[in-house]
Amino acid sequence: MIKHYLPSPEPLHRTIARFGDVTVLVVGDFILDRFVSGVIERISPEAPIPVLHGKGETANMGGAGNVVSNIVSLGAAAIPVSVIGADQAGNNLMRMLGEIGVDTDGILQRPDRMTSSKSRFSALNQQVLRFDEEEIKPLTSAERAKLIDHFQAALGRADIVILSDYGKGILLDGVAGELIAICRNAGKPVLVDPKGRDYARYAGATAVTPNRKELGEAVARKVFGDDEIVAAARDLIAEHDFEFIVATRSEKGMSVVSAEDARHISTQAREVFDVSGAGDTVIASFALSLAAGADRVHAAVIANAAGGVVVGKRGTARLNVEELSGALFRSHGPVAHTDAILDANAAARMVAAWKDEGLTVGFTNGCFDILHAGHVSLLHAARSQCDRLVLGLNSDDSVRRLKGAGRPVNNQHDRACVLAALASVDAVVVFEEDTPLKLIEALLPDILVKGADYTIETVVGADVVQKAGGRVVLVDLVAGKSTTNTIGKLRAAN
Repeated sequence: MIKHYLPSPEPLHRTIARFGDVTVLVVGDFILDRFVSGVIERISPEAPIPVLHGKGETANMGGAGNVVSNIVSLGAAAIPVSVIGADQAGNNLMRMLGEIGVDTDGILQRPDRMTSSKSRFSALNQQVLRFDEEEIKPLTSAERAKLIDHFQAALGRADIVILSDYGKGILLDGVAGELIAICRNAGKPVLVDPKGRDYARYAGATAVTPNRKELGEAVARKVFGDDEIVAAARDLIAEHDFEFIVATRSEKGMSVVSAEDARHISTQAREVFDVSGAGDTVIASFALSLAAGADRVHAAVIANAAGGVVVGKRGTARLNVEELSGALFRSHGPVAHTDAILDANAAARMVAAWKDEGLTVGFTNGCFDILHAGHVSLLHAARSQCDRLVLGLNSDDSVRRLKGAGRPVNNQHDRACVLAALASVDAVVVFEEDTPLKLIEALLPDILVKGADYTIETVVGADVVQKAGGRVVLVDLVAGKSTTNTIGKLRAAN
């Protein structure tokens, strides 16, 4: 029986609340991801190729490292086990793992092994070149024995195991099968992010998580529709003794298939910046959900929402609990906007997470009592200046002090709900003070936006933002549009 499925949000959020009690053991290929951004303004005189003028560079953990990073950012504990090179890329990975508080005792650095590194070069957010440095080879007998020892020593502390196979060598030559057998003997669930066409190497795993293309390659035929996905998954389940398969299907969402049942979860339509590492986020959040007590379908709904968040970010991305909770609320219709209404502390955490992902954060504020075209134009212009926009909203008491008795017309809850429902607004924070200075100091946005009826000198918080390296933007207003004018027209009509 094939069903399209959308559960109620309450059990999903209860599952997320238990992530902090989960420990995940992650084994696989750790990769250093570099992202170099710049601009292309000319063609090289040496060859007919564009010249990229570099403007900045970031580095992230990729492959199994990105799985670990997502587990930690979602509030759980991760135990990494792998073998990498004793080289600069390997040292960078070890440093990054240490910075997020992960124990690296299970990672062996070897001078005769190269750490895989992928460098992506982009101009105007468009990737123009990827440069890979790697040497694909299986573990030596000594490396394999050490990895197995680390794995067995850590297994007792883990609730679930992820094998992240990027085909770089760590899980080749039967290593994956040996680890799966150890997990089965210990009664531990093991999930595999697979690579290649031969799924016999993963036989006996609890589940594998291929994308649609990988699923088709594994059964040597193209698969597209629901029925084809289910048939291909069941062929692999019967052949390799998997309990179930989680197939990711890009814009079509995700399918969870067992021998007896199949469920399809639709994804949210959203702007896609970069799919780098989205599969890592999916398997990390799926594993956490299973270990936190969710059934496989609820776990897939959570993982589907998580994947939808990170494709909206640039680079190898991770997400936090606030973003995941917000994505789940957005997938449930009328209450979608309420997840964007935050208190100051939650907003500060969200802004910090956005900045960590390299996103620019904008801020604007106001009473927004009766929403009109001028407000919408201002917010649209503000959002065009940044990747994420936070709106500071005066509380009811604050509006009364500023506007007098009889205001606001709409209370702060209603005003916040309407504003949070706008596509241009990513978060709404109600503040009690007469000005948003305290909130601006807490958030330190990259861009502060106000209407052109202000000057930069009169914008509250301008000096704070500029001192922190940000900028102030003044945008044109729609003439004749204001809440005061709207109220005047209503009174005149009476």
